[in-house]
Amino acid sequence: MNTLGTHMPGVSVLSASRESPMLRFGVLGSGKGSNFRALAEAFQFGTLGAHPVIVLSDVEHAGILNLAREFEIPCHFVAPGSFRTKMSSEAEEEIVRLLREAKVDFVVLAGFMRVIKDPLLQAFPGRILNIHPSLLPAFRGLEAWRQAFEAGVSEAGCTVHLVDAGVDTGAILGQSYVPVLPGDTAESLHARIQVAEHELYPRIVREFAGTIRGKTPSPK
Repeated sequence: MNTLGTHMPGVSVLSASRESPMLRFGVLGSGKGSNFRALAEAFQFGTLGAHPVIVLSDVEHAGILNLAREFEIPCHFVAPGSFRTKMSSEAEEEIVRLLREAKVDFVVLAGFMRVIKDPLLQAFPGRILNIHPSLLPAFRGLEAWRQAFEAGVSEAGCTVHLVDAGVDTGAILGQSYVPVLPGDTAESLHARIQVAEHELYPRIVREFAGTIRGKTPSPK
């Protein structure tokens, strides 16, 4: 479910708003891209305050790449290398090169299933955002909604945070709370958390862009 409406056929995100210069951001994702859609639609409807200019994925046929094409945003598959949980150094260097060529000011992770390491952290220090489906610092790591459900908590949610060298350990920028209802399953809880994510992420990206506006546009 998307709380921001649907894509208007024939309208390019890249041409949707040209009235004033905006900060530029790149998106990294591995899956279907529902959070990316929320961001792209928020930009399209003039409520994001930042411009998605490139989408990169470590999965060749990921849904997020198809969404990028739908919204007419340049996109690329970057072969991840032989590791299961992180990109190879060569792959991260390629990501950095593509992001710099796109002149991005910051980076947004949208379902990116790899741990971020150098050189990406060095290239964009304090300028990589992620959304995580729990109320951090509780329930870090994979399937956090399931961890919360199985722990028997009464309230779950999602968190937008800065990415650092740890796993879901960066500074928290914002959170949304989602109650665990009688009769919930891990899957139904996850579905409601995703609805909250689609509201929270665009709002925090807009606020984050406001905090860095006027600083050096492209980290070196």
